[in-house]
Amino acid sequence: MNFKECAKEIEKDIIKWRRDLHQIPEIGLDLPQTSDYVQMRLKEMRIEYKTLVNGSAIVALIGEKNQGKTIALRADMDALPIKEETSVPYSSKNGNMHACGHDAHTAMLLGAAKILKDNEHLLKGTVKLLFQPGEEGFAGAKHMIEEGALESPKVDNIVGLHIGAPSKGVPDGKVIVNYGKTMTCLDKFYLKIKGIGAHGAYPELGVDPVTISAQVIGALQCIVSREKGGPEPAIITVGKINGGTAFNIIPEFIEMEGTARFVDQELREQAAKRIGEISTGIAKAMRGDCEYEYEFGYPPLVNSKEITEKFIKSAQKIVGSENIIEMERPIMGGEDMAFFLQEVPGTFFFLASSEYDSEGNFISSHNPKFNIAEDVLHIGTALFVQTVFDFLNM
Repeated sequence: MNFKECAKEIEKDIIKWRRDLHQIPEIGLDLPQTSDYVQMRLKEMRIEYKTLVNGSAIVALIGEKNQGKTIALRADMDALPIKEETSVPYSSKNGNMHACGHDAHTAMLLGAAKILKDNEHLLKGTVKLLFQPGEEGFAGAKHMIEEGALESPKVDNIVGLHIGAPSKGVPDGKVIVNYGKTMTCLDKFYLKIKGIGAHGAYPELGVDPVTISAQVIGALQCIVSREKGGPEPAIITVGKINGGTAFNIIPEFIEMEGTARFVDQELREQAAKRIGEISTGIAKAMRGDCEYEYEFGYPPLVNSKEITEKFIKSAQKIVGSENIIEMERPIMGGEDMAFFLQEVPGTFFFLASSEYDSEGNFISSHNPKFNIAEDVLHIGTALFVQTVFDFLNM
């Protein structure tokens, strides 16, 4: 069966679903309108499902419930707190925006649901569809796992996708995938550098937390440049600094927040320790003090090499081997699909779709002008379906 043709036949439906969802973007773990919309479509397809995470997450089942293996397909559904600035007639009006393509992910999975249900009699196993809230910083995948999304029946493998290429210049419709380490962790740290307030003209009477903070920021970069060996990518960034009330007053404290990104778990844990040691050590050496908190967020996303190899064989049937690109290095962004992949072997891939403004500038995700190339949506649906049949029927 040619699943790319099957997906092309329902392309108008997939685009409509995506545009409908684009108009009702919701944030975090509370997606009442989005979840209701998806449930309505599943009911129309006569697909069995249940809800989790206070009704916002959906787990749907297709196929032989007690026979063969179970493969899960995952799509995130939440949006971002961004005011949309596109000119499309289906733009959102509620102050939120699908600026990361999750509306497209959901629509592509609905398309896969329709084709799989129509061909349910050919499946030799079970397909579990995971419609997930809260990817954007709320660890929705973790919540779904805790509520049993991967059980009853137990999931053997899982596949997910993200629309948009990891870097600009990749033609639309290309499939980008990586064996093994694919995306970094998404960790956060907080520092409060404490000093003693004083007049700016008499710094010797106080302890300057601004000067201490400057030393700390520079020293933290040595963790990556001087303490990390090997080719594994890593980043430590201080992105927020607050302190002071006037130009001529040495403040009592400075607060800083930053992010740490690693693909290696051992290095991740080492860096969490060293950030605290370095910051506290410098503060004390300069007569100050330091409060330190480190938040382990999303783990590194690691694809199963075996499952990725199988997926690539399926993808070749849809897009051809010439349209599959192996990533040169992991992406420095985080993704909570990593929680699912910690529990179940699987793979996470990218489907290229680019948007440029009138001057030819690339528009990335999380931008108020972000949009997608809708003519690739049926490809994502076909990739899901082909993968399911190849995994269950081999």
